[in-house]
Amino acid sequence: MNKKIERNYLEINSIKDLKESNIENERHSIQLIEPADYQLNKFFYKNVGKNHNWVDRLIWTEKQWIRYAKDKKVKTYVLKNQNDLVGYFELIIHQDEIEIAYLGLLEEYQNKKLGSLLLSSAIKKSFLEKPKRVWVHTCSLDHKNALNNYISRGMRIFKKETITI
Repeated sequence: MNKKIERNYLEINSIKDLKESNIENERHSIQLIEPADYQLNKFFYKNVGKNHNWVDRLIWTEKQWIRYAKDKKVKTYVLKNQNDLVGYFELIIHQDEIEIAYLGLLEEYQNKKLGSLLLSSAIKKSFLEKPKRVWVHTCSLDHKNALNNYISRGMRIFKKETITI
């Protein structure tokens, strides 16, 4: 059975355009994973993505996961609530722009406004690299609040498409 999916590409061109989350951050921390730990990337990809049809990387070998996570262009950040894993994002540094490749929360932490905290942090961390823009794409299979979260943080849609899977 074919299914039509709406995909939106969004961007933000200046840290000044960020409408930061006002969620209290005292119990939560966001940490860059150094050294790279492909097991964390793999864990979050599988567990966050299971409800959103994230399937591209499910066929990756251990070597592919390791190569990806250790790539100097990839930065992985993890959101924790004290010592508990909550969510993550992956940034890919391109020549003069940053792609938020993946961003998400584990299911038990969704719908608590932590997505806005995570996205605010992803945008702020991205602009530390001094890109001309930060961009992301989301689709109708992602969390129901994903698109609104991106727009609420100051990102704007620059491209829309309908795809069939």
